[in-house]
Amino acid sequence: MAENQDGQEKSEEPSGKRLDDARKKGQIPRSRELNSMALTLIGGVALVLMTQHMGEGLWDVMRHNLSPDRADLFETMAIIRHLSEAARDAAWMLAPFFLICVVVAVAASVALGGFNLSFEAAKPKFSKIDPLKGAKRLFSAKGLVELFKSLAKFVLVGSAAVWLIWGQLDQILGLGSLELGVAMSRLHDIVGWSFVIMAATLILVAVLDVPFQLYDHKKQLKMTKQEVKEERKQTDGNPEVKGRIRSLQREMAFRRMMQEVPEADVIVTNPTHYAVALRYDQEKMRAPKLVAKGVDLVAKNIRKVGREAGVEIIESPMLARAIYHSTELGHGIPQGLYLAVAKLLAYVFQLRAYRNGDADMPTLPDLPVPEDLRK
Repeated sequence: MAENQDGQEKSEEPSGKRLDDARKKGQIPRSRELNSMALTLIGGVALVLMTQHMGEGLWDVMRHNLSPDRADLFETMAIIRHLSEAARDAAWMLAPFFLICVVVAVAASVALGGFNLSFEAAKPKFSKIDPLKGAKRLFSAKGLVELFKSLAKFVLVGSAAVWLIWGQLDQILGLGSLELGVAMSRLHDIVGWSFVIMAATLILVAVLDVPFQLYDHKKQLKMTKQEVKEERKQTDGNPEVKGRIRSLQREMAFRRMMQEVPEADVIVTNPTHYAVALRYDQEKMRAPKLVAKGVDLVAKNIRKVGREAGVEIIESPMLARAIYHSTELGHGIPQGLYLAVAKLLAYVFQLRAYRNGDADMPTLPDLPVPEDLRK
C-alpha cells in the first residue's frame, strides 16, 4: 500500500477535488505505448497506401523543377524560383500524410485522459534531474514495468521481423532477377506491409499499458485519512466553527422568538411539555400565526415570559401538540384548526372583558382537533 512522506498509508480513494487539482497541474493518465502504437501503425498503413500517389507526384515535381530549359540557365533567380516551387509542390503532396499523422497523434494522446492544457506541467522541476530520485524511480515498481514493456516490444517486434523475413525469404532473394521497376514495386510491398505487421504487434503492449497507467494514476492520487479530513475542512469548513455558527444562529432565533411572546394573544400549553404562542390581527392576517413554540425548557421559558407580559395561558394538551407539530414558526395555523383556535381566541377575549368588569366569567369551550392533526 502506498504511503505519503509522513509514512501514513494512502488507503482512501482520490476525491473529486483531488482529481481536479491534479488535472490542473497536468497530472492525467497518459500511455506512451498507445501513442506510439497508433502513430506507427496508422502512419505505416497510410504510407503504404499513399506511396504510389506520393511517389508519382514527387517524380513530377522533380522532373518539372529540376530540368530547367536553356533560358533558365541565363537567369540568375531561376534556380531559386524552381527550388521554391519544388518545395511548395512537395509540401502540398506530403500534406495529407502529415495531417493524418498529426490527427492520429492528437487523438491517441487525448484518448486516455482527455484534452488538458496545463502550463503547470511545463514548469521546470529540479527533482526530475536529481540523480538519487532518478535511481529510485529506475528501481521502483514503475521502473520495472517500463523495463518489462521495453523487453516485450523487443521480443514482439523482433519475432515478427524474423517470421516475416523467413516467410518471404524466397521473394526477397528473387528480387535480383526481376526488372528494376517490378523489383522496386515488389520491394515496396514487402517492406511496407512488413512494417505494418511489426507495428501491429505493439497493440498487445498498448492493451497491457493502458489499464496499468489508469491504475498507477489513481494509485498516485490516493489519499490518507488525514488528507481526507483536511480537504473536508477546506471545502466544507471546520466542523467546530460550523457547529459554533449553528449554535449562535439557534441562540439568535431563540431570542427573536422570545421577543415575540409578549405580543401574543394566547399561549396554549400541554401543560408542561409543550407551549405554543399565537397572535391574531384580523385586519392583517388571514389566520392566527404561530409566533413561538417549544418543548420542556423552551416551553417553560415561553410560559414565564408570557406570564410576565400578561399573556393568557390556556391548558389544552391536544390543541397544543397539534399546533406544535403542524405549524412552522411564523406561519398561519392549518385550516383544520381554525374552529378550535377561533373558539379559543373568543374565550380569551371574553376573559379579558370579564377581568375588566365588562362581562361575565366565560367557560372554556370544547376545542375540537381533527383526527389527522392529533399527535
